[in-house]
Amino acid sequence: MNRLKANMLLMLTAMIWGTAFVAQHTSMENIGPHFFTGIRFLLGGLVVLPFGLREYGKNKSQSIDLSLRDFLGMCLCGLFIFLASILQQIGIELTSVTNAGFLTGLYVPLVPLMLLVFWRKLPHWSIWPSVMGCLVGTYYLSGGNLSRLSTGDYWMIIAAVFWALQIIAVGFVVRTSKAPLLLAAVQFIVCGLLGVLSGFIFETFSFANIMNAGFEILYAGVLSVGVAFTLQAVAQTHTGQADAAIIMSGETLFAALAAAVILGERLNFMGYFGCAIIFISILSVELLPLWRRKTT
Repeated sequence: MNRLKANMLLMLTAMIWGTAFVAQHTSMENIGPHFFTGIRFLLGGLVVLPFGLREYGKNKSQSIDLSLRDFLGMCLCGLFIFLASILQQIGIELTSVTNAGFLTGLYVPLVPLMLLVFWRKLPHWSIWPSVMGCLVGTYYLSGGNLSRLSTGDYWMIIAAVFWALQIIAVGFVVRTSKAPLLLAAVQFIVCGLLGVLSGFIFETFSFANIMNAGFEILYAGVLSVGVAFTLQAVAQTHTGQADAAIIMSGETLFAALAAAVILGERLNFMGYFGCAIIFISILSVELLPLWRRKTT
């Protein structure tokens, strides 16, 4: 798979995640954030597990074995997903879908900054104008007024830190393990088990509530988790962490559009202006390096 195809998969991932914000928001009418997070990730893990086991068997037949470090890295990815998802799910109940999408997008500048500070990994120069473009675009998408942050907004900001860590961790683990599907299955199951366990601690289990939120759980579990996170793991085998963060920031755009269509959260001129800036910034991640190589 070449870099262009990998980035197209990441764009599809962003679309699925963005529309899933609506399902996450409406699910809170029937089920708590811990059980919702746990059940949807267990469902997603079960969807991917057969493919992960098949991949593991194929690698083993080619003498590509997983080390303990690889397995622990997969579990660490699951822990980061759990922390990011549960904080996001709590926050999305207390803020708008559009704001949730914007604040989740803060992981975009955090990924290259963390890679530079902690791993001394300098990204391609095109990342920095793209990062600034995404920040400016999401600022306008939010309406240009962040002076009054709600409690839910603060939860989303903290969640963005763990999303950045998850993207970085996946980029490292998937390259050493050579098993993106198994990585996806393990991190989903770890996240799901942690979610269900915390649900029994902090919430009251109700089968009726789970059934009432059945559509949202299926959408968020099968598509947002089972399909999108797996696409992320596969695509990040062929593209860099910082590039992935920029492209997947398009979920803010899709979240705003889905909120406008389904929930009636209409955008003003500033919002549409922000959407345009985000889209241009996402395209620049792919086009600027290609233009640079062509001119060279």
